[in-house]
Amino acid sequence: MVIVKDYFLREGDKGEYVTLQLEGEIELVQSQNTGRHYATARRCNIYSTFDEETASRMIGSVIAGRIVRVPCEPFEYTIPESGEVITLNFSWDYNPDEAPAPKLKKKPLPIGIMVYEKNKAN
Repeated sequence: MVIVKDYFLREGDKGEYVTLQLEGEIELVQSQNTGRHYATARRCNIYSTFDEETASRMIGSVIAGRIVRVPCEPFEYTIPESGEVITLNFSWDYNPDEAPAPKLKKKPLPIGIMVYEKNKAN
């Protein structure tokens, strides 16, 4: 599951549009520099057809799916907290849950009908 954390107004070729920032579940990760563990969550932005008012109402909504790591062309990224510039070759993207809905093995009985089995020993 992911949660709609925020929204942003962006400027495109055809004018303004709204993106939603999604955040995944909390993960515990071990730092490659210090070896210590820390809590983090994956985040990504997706396009939307919402206006700003609708997008603001979406904040806090839970959506089925997950945020997955996707390979991409290397790019430079500046870590906001430290100002360090690193090169990444992946990005995060939203992926809806692809698990099929569970199928019923037997047709459900109408409510109020009781089923009795005959004793096969007789």
